[in-house]
Amino acid sequence: MAPRIVIDTNIVISALKSSMGAANKLLSLIGDGRYISCISVPLIFEYEEVIHRCFSKMLDEDINALLDYICQQSVKSPIYYLWRPILKDPKDDMVLEIAVASSADFIVTYNVKDFYPAKTFGIEIASPKDILIKTGVI
Repeated sequence: MAPRIVIDTNIVISALKSSMGAANKLLSLIGDGRYISCISVPLIFEYEEVIHRCFSKMLDEDINALLDYICQQSVKSPIYYLWRPILKDPKDDMVLEIAVASSADFIVTYNVKDFYPAKTFGIEIASPKDILIKTGVI
């Protein structure tokens, strides 16, 4: 069975900065069945806000196309209750809430130490490379 993952915003930004890295490869495989990407409306809004901030010259239609792709290929997870505060950063708490609500196996992030408390919920913290290895891509 394909692992369920929640992709932290720093992975999306990294994927847009380099087409050669593991983050870009992970994003390009959303929807191919190797893993199941889980999202929520607040997470998509965060992706959008941070992309606009980091890539101010990126065209709105390109940003919308990326976000539409992620939305179409991911499982939407409604949030019924808040687990806050667990982590230092409230935006990280939002990612943890999605992971808990969607029964995710992994949170994919480059901020592994920031998500360490998520392990108490049975959620593993992994880098994009870790997920690509686990799913047989590399």
